[in-house]
Amino acid sequence: MRGWWREIAGLVLPVACGGCGRPRTELCPECAAALTGTGPRRVRPAPEPAGLPAVHAAAPYAGVVREVLLAHKERGVLALAGPLGEALAGAVETAAGAVAGAGEGPLLLVPVPSSRRSVRARGHDPTRRIALAAAARLRGAGRDTRVVPVLRQRRYVADQAGLGARGRLANLSGALEVVPGGARLLAACAGGAAETGGPAGTVVLVDDLMTTGASLAEAGRALGAVHLSFIPEIPHGLAAASAQHGFEQRVAAVVASSPASFEINRNSPRSWIVAGGER
Repeated sequence: MRGWWREIAGLVLPVACGGCGRPRTELCPECAAALTGTGPRRVRPAPEPAGLPAVHAAAPYAGVVREVLLAHKERGVLALAGPLGEALAGAVETAAGAVAGAGEGPLLLVPVPSSRRSVRARGHDPTRRIALAAAARLRGAGRDTRVVPVLRQRRYVADQAGLGARGRLANLSGALEVVPGGARLLAACAGGAAETGGPAGTVVLVDDLMTTGASLAEAGRALGAVHLSFIPEIPHGLAAASAQHGFEQRVAAVVASSPASFEINRNSPRSWIVAGGER
C-alpha cells in the first residue's frame, strides 16, 4: 500500500534528482552516469567470508551512487529502479561472462531476500524491484533473463547496522533457505535450454549493495545446499549439464560495493578490494 501511494505521489508532487537534488528530474544525466560510468568490476571484501561467490559491482557506494540507492530503498523513489536496474544489468553480464561455459543460455537472477518486516516498513522490496528492472533491460538487449526468487529467510535476523564483518556472518549464518519447490524451478529454468540442445542457464545472485559479503555468502551457501542430482524426477544428464553451465558455479552481481576502505588490486587492474560500509 505504501509503495502504491508513493507511485501516485510521484505523479503530482515536485520531484528532485535522487543523487544531487536537482529539481524537476528524478535522476539527472550526471548522476545516471555515475551509476555506470566506471564499468562493472570484480570486488572482494576484506576479510573475504568463506563461500563468497565471485562478485561484480557496477559502482562504488559513495556520493551520488549512495544517495540514489538510499532514495530508492529508504525513501521509496520507485522510479529509480530503472537506472539502478540498468547498472545491475551490466554487472550481471560481466559476472556471467566470467563463468566458464556460460554461453548464451538464460540468465537466472536470484535476489538476496529482504526480511518481511523490512518489506513492510519500506512498502516494497528494493532488491527484487531492481532485479526485475535489470532482467527487463537484459531481455530488451536480446538476452533471455528471468528473476527467480527462490530464497527466503528461515529465521529471525537482527538489524545489520553497527555489526562488523564477524558479527554479520554470525547474524546471517544459516538464515536463508530455498523455498519449497525452488530447487525444481531453478533446475527447470537452468536446464530447459539444455534439454533441447542449447546452453543451460547461469545462476547469478543479485543484491543492491555489498559491504562485508555476509549476505551473499549466506545466499551462496543456501543455493549450494541444493544438489540437482538428488532432486527426484530430474534426469541425471540434465543435472550434470546444469552444473557444467553454471548452476554450481555461483557468481553474484550488485549495483554498488562500499569504498569505505578499498584499493586497486595490483594483481588485477579490474578489481577492487572493499571493506566496511553499510548494508
